Amino acid sequence: MRIAVVLFLSVCSLPVFAVGYSASLEQSRWELEASKFSCRLSQKIPLFGEGEFNQEAGETVRFTLKPLQGHGLKGEVQIMEAASPWQPGIGTREIGEVKFSTDGTIAVPTSYSQQMLASLFRGRMPTFLAQNWAETGESVRIGLSAANFPPAYQAYADCISDLLPVNYRQIARTAVLFPSAQWQLSDSTKARLDLIAIYVNNDDSVKSVFVDGHSDAQGRRLANRDLSKKRAEAVTAYLEQKGVSPDRITTRYHGERYPVAQGNDRQTRERSRRVTIRLDRN
Repeated sequence: MRIAVVLFLSVCSLPVFAVGYSASLEQSRWELEASKFSCRLSQKIPLFGEGEFNQEAGETVRFTLKPLQGHGLKGEVQIMEAASPWQPGIGTREIGEVKFSTDGTIAVPTSYSQQMLASLFRGRMPTFLAQNWAETGESVRIGLSAANFPPAYQAYADCISDLLPVNYRQIARTAVLFPSAQWQLSDSTKARLDLIAIYVNNDDSVKSVFVDGHSDAQGRRLANRDLSKKRAEAVTAYLEQKGVSPDRITTRYHGERYPVAQGNDRQTRERSRRVTIRLDRN
């Protein structure tokens, strides 16, 4: 309890003996890298490194603090909301605790990252306070400057509104399932294929779309092969209807040859009645 009180007092007073890093009013610059795939809002922290808010398509915002090599930072860190130089009389508020990774960076969880954005929007300084500095025990304070933040944030918000609904990792490997003896596309399957089509139509690096039809092992082998063909062709036709070029699609069908697992239990049969869609950038 005593340790917690001492730490709290040291944080609130932001001690003068702490090594401090932050951009001055003149140095404070927020830079935006914007695309349909990600929005990155970053600030250089002189003599220390860089902090960046990054939001990928289909993901939530994450903040990362990236120190230069040689700082020797490790252990737990407190994230505080401190007043900017032009905000006298405003107290310090704790946002949360995080840890340095083995490479010296800090990956801040989404909830804290969102609070940091809100803090900057209010003109405050999100500040990282560490108690272990190069194994000497000296404290270090790293702050983000809110100067020049509002216009950069507006551009960042505009970028986020234009992000695609999914990213490549979320969409590169997809399997859609079918009821027994059926090949018609369900509404949920169409919704998934809509996302695939949106992504492929916006990412020129996707060179190929492989559509592979499968069936379970119930019934005659030739009938199952024909059923897997109908399923694959239904998926391909829908993707083409949504604007995916036929030149990018390779359609194949395999019948019951490649079940998801050995055995003929109900779960295996259900998962084997599928069409897989794989995106390839090569």
